[in-house]
Amino acid sequence: MVHPLTLDEFSGMLGSLYQGPLENIPWSTFLDRLKCLMRAKYATLTLRPPSQHMDGLSITTSGSSAAMTASYNQYFYTIDPFTDLPNRQVVICTEFVSEQDWLQSEFYKSFLEPVDVFHVLGADINTKLGSKCRIRISRDHASGPFNQQDKDLLASFLPHLERTVTLHMYLNRIESERNLYAGAVDKLAVGTILLDQNGKVLQKNRLAQRLLEERDGIELVDDGLQVGTVGDCQEFHKLIDQALLSQKSKSPSLVKAMRVQRPSGRVDLGIIVRCVPQSEWSEGTHCPAVVIFISDPEQKSSAPQEIIRSLFDLTPAETHLAFQLANGQTIDEASDEFGISRNTARAQLRSIFSKTGVTSQTLLVRLILRSVATLG
Repeated sequence: MVHPLTLDEFSGMLGSLYQGPLENIPWSTFLDRLKCLMRAKYATLTLRPPSQHMDGLSITTSGSSAAMTASYNQYFYTIDPFTDLPNRQVVICTEFVSEQDWLQSEFYKSFLEPVDVFHVLGADINTKLGSKCRIRISRDHASGPFNQQDKDLLASFLPHLERTVTLHMYLNRIESERNLYAGAVDKLAVGTILLDQNGKVLQKNRLAQRLLEERDGIELVDDGLQVGTVGDCQEFHKLIDQALLSQKSKSPSLVKAMRVQRPSGRVDLGIIVRCVPQSEWSEGTHCPAVVIFISDPEQKSSAPQEIIRSLFDLTPAETHLAFQLANGQTIDEASDEFGISRNTARAQLRSIFSKTGVTSQTLLVRLILRSVATLG
C-alpha cells in the first residue's frame, strides 16, 4: 500500500509529533493521525516498558480499554514475543517471530485475538538519555498485513519521534525540579509571585495566593500588585521598575527589601523584590522578569512534628513543646495548653536543651525554624 503524502501532509504529521510533549495526553493527536493514516486499529507509544517493579507508561489511541492496558502491565508483558527489537528499525511481527509461533503463542491467543488484533508493526528506540520507548501499530485480520511502504512511512517518523521523546524527558525533568523547589519554598512559608516584563502577575504559590485573597497589605488589581499605604505602593512600584530595568539591561541582579503595613494592624509583611536573571537566548513577554518574596511573621511553622522528633531525638511530649515554642508560644502558654505544670514544662525544656545543644528558648526556636524539618 502506497502512502502518497504531500509535503503539507507530512509537515502536518511532524507538527503534531513535535506538539506531542505539550499536550495533556502526550502525542495523542499524532497517534490518532498515524492510526488513520495506516488503516490501523490501535497505535500505541510506550515511554516506559512495564517491569517487575513498575507499571509501564503508555499512550494509546481511542478504543483501547484501561483493563487491556492493566492486564498487559500485570502479566502479558512477560510473554510478549514482540519486544527488544533492533534499535531504531521498523519490524513486522512475522519478520521477528514466525507466523506459526506467533499464532500459537499465549500472547496472541489470550491478549490479541480477543480484541481482533492480528498484524503488528513496531519499532524500539533506545535514547541517549537511557529511556527505552516503543511504538506499535496494530491491525485486525481483515485490514491486511503491513508491507514495505508501511515500514518506510513509520521509519520516516522515527528520528523525529526520538527527538520529541528527548524533549519530553527534558521538560519532565525541569517540571519535576520546579515542583520540588516550589514545594520547598511553600514549606519555608515564603510567598512567591512572578511578574512578567510588563509587571503583570504570571504565577504565585499557595501562600502568596492566600495573602492576596486576604487583601491585608497586598492585593491583586487588574493583574498588577498593590501594597500597603499610598506611600508603600509608590515605593513598591519603584522597586519593581528598578528590577525590570536591571533585568532588561542584564546588569547584576538587583535585590531590594521593604516592609508593608497591614490595615488590620497585624505585624507588617516583609517583601523582597529582585529581578530574574535571563539566559542568553531568553525572549518573549511572558518570561519571568521579577520575583516578589513575601514573609508573613504571623505564619506558623509547618514543620511536621514527627520529623522534629526524629531529627532531634525528642520524646513525643518534648516534640509537642518544642513545636509550640517554635510557633510563638511562651513556656507558660504551652504548659496551659497541654494541661501540665510549669515545673514539668521547664523540665522538658531542659531536656530539649540538652538534646539539641542550645542554651535558650530563642536559640531553640531559631534551630527548629532553620533546620531541614521545615522542608518535611
